[in-house]
Amino acid sequence: MRLECVFILFFMAAVVCVPDCFGATMKEQDLYSLFRQANDAFRQANNSTDDPEAAGQLYQEAILGYESIMEQGGIRNAGLFYNLANAYLLRDDIGRAILNYRRALALDPTDPEIQKNLMFARSQRVDQVQIRARKKVLQRLFFWHYDFSARSRFVVACASFACFCLALTVRIWWPGVPGTVVLSVITGILSMCMSGSVALDQYVESHFRSGVILAELVTARQGDGASYAEAFKEPLHAGSEFDLIEQRAGWWHIELADGKRAWIPDKTAELI
Repeated sequence: MRLECVFILFFMAAVVCVPDCFGATMKEQDLYSLFRQANDAFRQANNSTDDPEAAGQLYQEAILGYESIMEQGGIRNAGLFYNLANAYLLRDDIGRAILNYRRALALDPTDPEIQKNLMFARSQRVDQVQIRARKKVLQRLFFWHYDFSARSRFVVACASFACFCLALTVRIWWPGVPGTVVLSVITGILSMCMSGSVALDQYVESHFRSGVILAELVTARQGDGASYAEAFKEPLHAGSEFDLIEQRAGWWHIELADGKRAWIPDKTAELI
């Protein structure tokens, strides 16, 4: 891989999280041992920047270790997904790096390191799909929904609702206290906005799925079969993100960030 990427991500990709729970498939001692081995391989790879081939093999060893912990130990947490994504990124596997950063971010949306590394990984992919104008407008109008984590919005919703109830109580029992009407209106609106935003997140997560293309090249089609015409002039590349619209035997109907739709073989991508 390119040496500049190694130096840029040397500190960004540090292993930061120890698994906090263990499944019954593997013994706890075996899991800890496997985790230490994966971390050691990762650190050795970071120190082998003068030998890209050896570094690549060590990153692959770390990847196998983290994935074994997830599969055999039944562990799913943001730290492991983050570590796995870092190793994939330093192996120049942009698709799987973005996939695992997205999975880590779904579990811990407030982590700035996950957000920063995800942005870097996105900047390295071939396909730089522009977000459609309508979505950009929505992101600016409803900035709190896109810029703040679900956890933060939930906390604000609870706090503003408590202030709304307090202001309303004061208004009923002591109507002469100034500012209670304004305070109740502001906190009531804030509570509705934040709670509605959290509810929308839950609805989207339960009804819609997103994914990432993992194959190096994918020819998108206008229908669910290889006989259909190509949907785009150029193939899609690893790291392209999409929303899943429909599933059929062996094919996924997807929508890209710019609103364009196409069909791709389901084996070329993975859902978050």
